[in-house]
Amino acid sequence: MSPNPVSRDKFDAVLFDLDGVLTATAKVHAECWKKMFDTFLLRYGKRIGKELLPFDIATDYRLYVDGKPRLDGVRDFLKARNIDLPDGNPDDGRDEDTVHGLGNYKNDLVNEAIDSSGVEVYSGSIEWARHIKDTGFRLAVVTSSRNCDAVLESAGIGDLFEVRVDGNVIHERNLRGKPAPDSFLFAAQQVGVPPGRAVVVEDAISGIQAGRAGRFGLVVGVDRKDNSDELKANGADIVVKDLGEFLA
Repeated sequence: MSPNPVSRDKFDAVLFDLDGVLTATAKVHAECWKKMFDTFLLRYGKRIGKELLPFDIATDYRLYVDGKPRLDGVRDFLKARNIDLPDGNPDDGRDEDTVHGLGNYKNDLVNEAIDSSGVEVYSGSIEWARHIKDTGFRLAVVTSSRNCDAVLESAGIGDLFEVRVDGNVIHERNLRGKPAPDSFLFAAQQVGVPPGRAVVVEDAISGIQAGRAGRFGLVVGVDRKDNSDELKANGADIVVKDLGEFLA
């Protein structure tokens, strides 16, 4: 691998996923998904008279929710468990057994975690992002999370990115979530760069698939889960352990 595969002669913009790429919030999200689903599965199991297996971070998180919009993650996990719940209403409370209710509960847990513990960044990612911005790259954050603004501000990196396409924008614009390429394509449009001249940086399989589906010039996988082969198999052109490797 070239020490600098993301060069200005080939590319004009870099589109970053947030959780797991820039910030160490992927672990927070995984733990919040587990707490929410385990609470629901215990309650629902008692109602139907059956003991249900708890949510497994190693498999369920990666397969059904990682990188996806929150409500899609709820639906996909429930479908995998053959549980059918109504969508409900956007303002459903955390104790209501609806897709919106479970999604809102998970969101509450994430916000509580951010408020209590703050946000940890991956320093190599931030150093590289600042470096490429200084060399003229257009930078955007593309995330399914609706907590994007709070995370960026808490981490002190809100100034780095001229465009933010988050879960709120995805909902408002009626964009399909990852693994569909819509959110990345919209971000590229917002920074005025064609997909072939833009780089996608992702750690989630669904995000890698989105980058490949959008025909972006380069799809970089960040291996945070010891799944380099899986990232490559799903469309990553390059896989690194840390984006700081590009500074070497």
